[in-house]
Amino acid sequence: MQAQSSSQEITKKSASNLALAFILLPKEKRDAMVSLYAFCRMVDDIADEETSPVETRRAELNRWREGLRKICDGGASDIPVLEEFAPVIRQYGIPYELMNELILGVEMDLDKAEYRTWEELDLYCYRVASVVGLMSLKIFGYTRPETEEYALALGRALQYTNILRDVKTDREKGRIYLPSEEFQKFGVTRQDILDCRYTENYRRFAGHYKERTVGYYQKALRVLPPEDRPNMIAAELMGAVYWQLLQKLIRSDYNVFAHKPVRLSKGEKICRILLTWLKFKLGSKSPNYGV
Repeated sequence: MQAQSSSQEITKKSASNLALAFILLPKEKRDAMVSLYAFCRMVDDIADEETSPVETRRAELNRWREGLRKICDGGASDIPVLEEFAPVIRQYGIPYELMNELILGVEMDLDKAEYRTWEELDLYCYRVASVVGLMSLKIFGYTRPETEEYALALGRALQYTNILRDVKTDREKGRIYLPSEEFQKFGVTRQDILDCRYTENYRRFAGHYKERTVGYYQKALRVLPPEDRPNMIAAELMGAVYWQLLQKLIRSDYNVFAHKPVRLSKGEKICRILLTWLKFKLGSKSPNYGV
């Protein structure tokens, strides 16, 4: 039996919905996405390693950045995950600039614990989520420039959903991603979030935040060109899974403070996989999310 690669081991250990989506891809693209996912996961884990000093984490991220630069210049890296990722970078033409944007995104977590405006949050979501979508497009294959707008919108939709779900757990790490200028308009205070106070004001703000999130799902649905849609099966599965997570948050009245973060059960995930696969197999144009 062939030994698993470092990237395969990282993906197997993860319970990520992103890793789940690879099941619908052809083997070559699935293997490429496993390598991309392992890279994304590792740089995120480096930034989140709270037992290490910030400057140690920053230095390690710079080591990964330098490894990527060497690979893009035709050289090699001494980091195993990057060496496994190198053939994917070269075969699919993943540009250094996108990979560096992801590192810049996770570095924001080293320097910034709270966000003030939608614009600040959108930049963070672009770097840690939409950029992953743009890199994934290189592997999926696409022909129309509008498909990049799809990746940008869907990435933000997924990350916005994550943030709304994880308010409590992020707060335990000392982070508040919800933009303070916006929640203060609804009478929610920073201390309310730190103290996990579920109030009518918070519920109203969360509903407002949800509307912006839905807008990104709907934009993704609207801008995806029909000719590129067949290649987006994994991305559409991601959209379907996170849309269901958002519906659970809505049904809970956004009370993330009283419960564990909402998740889909194994059965719900299998149902999403089968339904998405069947829609693509039959050429159905019915949306997977946003309605």
